[in-house]
Amino acid sequence: MASVSGICSSSSSFKPKHFTGRSSPSSALTPTFRVDSLTFPARPKSADRILTFTPSVAREVSEDLSKNDLFPQKKGLEKDPGALWSRYVDWLYQHKELGLFLDVSRIGFTDEFVEEMEPKFQAAFRAMQELEKGAIANPDEGRMVGHYWLRNYKLAPNQFLRSQINNALDAVCKFAEDVVSGKIKPPSSPEGRFTHILSVGIGGSALGPQFVAEALAPDNPPLKIRFIDNTDPAGIDHQIAQLGPELASTLVIVISKSGGTPETRNGLLEVQKAFREAGLNFAKQVLTSGGVAITQENSLLDNTARIEGWLARFPMFDWVGGRTSEMSAVGLLPAALQGIDVREMLAGASLMDEANRTTVVRNNPAALLALCWYWASDGVGSKDMVVLPYKDSLLLFSRYLQQLVMESLGKEFDLDGNRVNQGLTVYGNKGSTDQHAYIQQLREGVHNFFATFIEVLRDRPPGHDWELEPGVTCGDYLFGMLQGTRSALYANDRESITVTVQEVTPRSVGAMIALYERAVGIYASLVKINAYHQPGVEAGKKAAGEVLALQKRVLAVLNEASCKEPVEPLTLDEVADRCHAPEDIEMIYKIIAHMAANDRALIAEGSCGSPRSIKVFLGECNVDDLYA
Repeated sequence: MASVSGICSSSSSFKPKHFTGRSSPSSALTPTFRVDSLTFPARPKSADRILTFTPSVAREVSEDLSKNDLFPQKKGLEKDPGALWSRYVDWLYQHKELGLFLDVSRIGFTDEFVEEMEPKFQAAFRAMQELEKGAIANPDEGRMVGHYWLRNYKLAPNQFLRSQINNALDAVCKFAEDVVSGKIKPPSSPEGRFTHILSVGIGGSALGPQFVAEALAPDNPPLKIRFIDNTDPAGIDHQIAQLGPELASTLVIVISKSGGTPETRNGLLEVQKAFREAGLNFAKQVLTSGGVAITQENSLLDNTARIEGWLARFPMFDWVGGRTSEMSAVGLLPAALQGIDVREMLAGASLMDEANRTTVVRNNPAALLALCWYWASDGVGSKDMVVLPYKDSLLLFSRYLQQLVMESLGKEFDLDGNRVNQGLTVYGNKGSTDQHAYIQQLREGVHNFFATFIEVLRDRPPGHDWELEPGVTCGDYLFGMLQGTRSALYANDRESITVTVQEVTPRSVGAMIALYERAVGIYASLVKINAYHQPGVEAGKKAAGEVLALQKRVLAVLNEASCKEPVEPLTLDEVADRCHAPEDIEMIYKIIAHMAANDRALIAEGSCGSPRSIKVFLGECNVDDLYA
């Protein structure tokens, strides 16, 4: 059995230390390319608590930001090798304790641009300071934003929150150790211990845990993890089938603030059905990571877990958003159960947070990222960010960043109510797979992106490497592909950032998560948007609910027609009229086509390929009229 030592081991470095991360810069690089002085619109005066938000009527911005009016014509990128080396040295950021480097030399920002952006950055730094003190940083939902407190509880604004954070972490570690050691056993397992985790959640409740599991889980973890992160029936069936007889030794984790998230609720119901069919006691093998925070104490999931006597419950705090919840019980519990040292993850995040509190832009790695994003995308998301981790274990980092960046920055309105349609598109693959995928277009096709390379210096554990040919290892090829791709892209004026870590460890993964969380927050302040809500997601959920409501009306109409003697097949127009929804006829057609494909409706005449020709009815009459 795997040792439980190290899952939640104490770490002196968990206590934040002041660390600037770099020595004094070398002599300034003489600008080879310059731009005229930039002029930015003046920022409005702020109140003492600068995150206070005054609602305003939504209005269009007076100037089309997509025209890049804030930017003069950019000059060509520096290509002189000597000047590039000087730029690399001058702008290289290093965090010695974390073994992390950030190279922004292949982004073409100028000294003048950095100087012009300084007031915006100082305002952003003040906003982050207020956020960490407990200001209402999510004005639309009236919430604090406290994910930084999770890795340094002393930052929390009151003793109650500090106790909540500490108690939750201790409970997570204690529970994980008891499960891994076999002290907590499944009710019906011949092995006498839990062997698998089935995590049910979506979005931030899945992407973070999936990334961390892929990056850090040992080859033979004490518990292997599987995820149900969608409401796709075939996908759910596949995950459950893969467990086979080991369903009896599977610990189920359900992650949802309210338990009302449709995909998570559906996954839970499907898993409960699988347990019943296998003759297992679901309540004694299920664990919820949500619904115990103060504002969520009486949530649907919390009440269900309490009434049914689930195995345990852990808090999901109101002031932590899903996409920034990896350092809460949402991410720490699955990680600890896999034997990952979660206190080391927290230590790495805490050290990175401390580095990101400096107000000197060139010494602040998150600010450097935000600076590069602003320059490369003209501050309006005009270019995509392609994330290329050159390490198989970091493959899911691009998916994780996709939600973190796009859900945070993709906003229609700014904080003043102007319609700005902000955002930054993120996609990625892994190196060197990208050499055989889309590098061709990145190098020679549409110039609508900048790249972010993620480099890991350590190829294998010490003593395990060997040479494929004299002087060259397998890892050397990967290194060569990364450096060659970076050079080839830059030679064709494609800009890039490189983040380098010594090796993939809980500490370095925690640091990378914290780095990008803070970069997103700073960038959001630069462009004056709320990074901590997601009205577009809520709009999609509302629209989905309306589709399902319409489907119930369609079923009721078809049921009534199918109960007649003889059965009355209906055309689409007739169904739409009887649903009092002629304007929704296209959606009604899609609903009927989906039901017919799943043997829940019968096409009496015509073909779905010719919508106007079809007549439809249900295969049976439901006399109880359950669809009304």
